[in-house]
Amino acid sequence: LLGARYAAVTVSVLALVTIIAFETMAVSTAMPKVTQDLGAGAAYGLAFSLMFTGQLLGIALAGALAALRGPVLTLWSGATLFAIGSCVAGLAMDFAVLLLGRLVAGIGAGLALVAIYVVIGAAYPIAVRPRVFAWVASAWVLPSIIGPLLAAAMTQAWGWRSVFLIIAPLTALASLGITRAGRL
Repeated sequence: LLGARYAAVTVSVLALVTIIAFETMAVSTAMPKVTQDLGAGAAYGLAFSLMFTGQLLGIALAGALAALRGPVLTLWSGATLFAIGSCVAGLAMDFAVLLLGRLVAGIGAGLALVAIYVVIGAAYPIAVRPRVFAWVASAWVLPSIIGPLLAAAMTQAWGWRSVFLIIAPLTALASLGITRAGRL
């Protein structure tokens, strides 16, 4: 899986899942400061609800989009929407804009996560797919454990916006290997 033929795709897939997991899980420790700064108070839960609602919508659309446009384009689209949504949330000057960013990021995450599974099915031989799926499942573990702590440290050191704004460059970097999936 990390040999010359598959390394770029494997690293991209695992990195994207890790980044999505971080953004999904870690934001919880930044949200008290977000709601304080943007005057949202009791609306705290909406930021999570819209992210998950967006993911459900993205998941529902991803299969049809992957069948119509291919899994690599669907993955690129999902990663792009995820990054854009995270930037919108990070640059938001009011809570409604932050919520819009969370919704867009969620749609992108849903598209990307489904497309990752389709890419795995297309890029890897059947004999190694179970290992790839195991690695993808494992990519949720570390962000779930250290993500909230890291986000809390980032919020304290650089402000809550950093937790959202770091997503775009990381997603762009993680997406570089996706182009190899289309050539396998």
